[in-house]
Amino acid sequence: MPDTLAMTGPRIALTFDAEHPDRPRCRPGVQEALLDALERLDLRATFFIQGRWAEAYPRTAARIGSAGHLVGSHSFYHARMPLLSDDGLRTDIAAAETAISTIVGVSPVPWFRCPFGAGHDDPRVLAAIRSAGYRNVHWDIWAEDWDPDRSSGAIEATVVDEALAHGDGAVVLLHTWPEPTLEAVPRIVARLRDAGADLVMIDALRDLPVMAGDPVRRDDRSRR
Repeated sequence: MPDTLAMTGPRIALTFDAEHPDRPRCRPGVQEALLDALERLDLRATFFIQGRWAEAYPRTAARIGSAGHLVGSHSFYHARMPLLSDDGLRTDIAAAETAISTIVGVSPVPWFRCPFGAGHDDPRVLAAIRSAGYRNVHWDIWAEDWDPDRSSGAIEATVVDEALAHGDGAVVLLHTWPEPTLEAVPRIVARLRDAGADLVMIDALRDLPVMAGDPVRRDDRSRR
């Protein structure tokens, strides 16, 4: 049987955190334009959606689900998870799941991403996430696209160079709201495809970065 990886090239997952923008260079309409771009590119990506964001942008949030993108939770309030009490963690995770399931139309279980990555290595936070039926999904490549000083060219170069250097299974962190990200995504996709990469959603990857430098197999039930 031919080797799948040899046939398709490295698998790379572009993931987008959908959250309230809090920096410059996030004009209205960028998030919708990003979905337009992904549709033109015939690309299904992974979106980690903040519950409050879904409530604020219900039409955009619902479009993510109807377009066939994979959906995960990005908490409800986008607070740093270690700052929440045990009850606060349970309440926040449950509220996000309700909002996302209702508005987006699909359940985010079992995918979760800690806001700011805070808590991805905190045993108490990870225990709360697992108890709610989730697993935290960290990232391999951080383009820092939230930084208002980052150009679209810098974002493009970071994603393409580091994703291809990583090899099979790279998970890329991007955001839905920065204008430079919107500008960079078509070029990123074109260059990765030209290099033979297979752009996938995270459920197509065997190993996922749960903690920095600590990938965990999707079928490792002991870590869920």
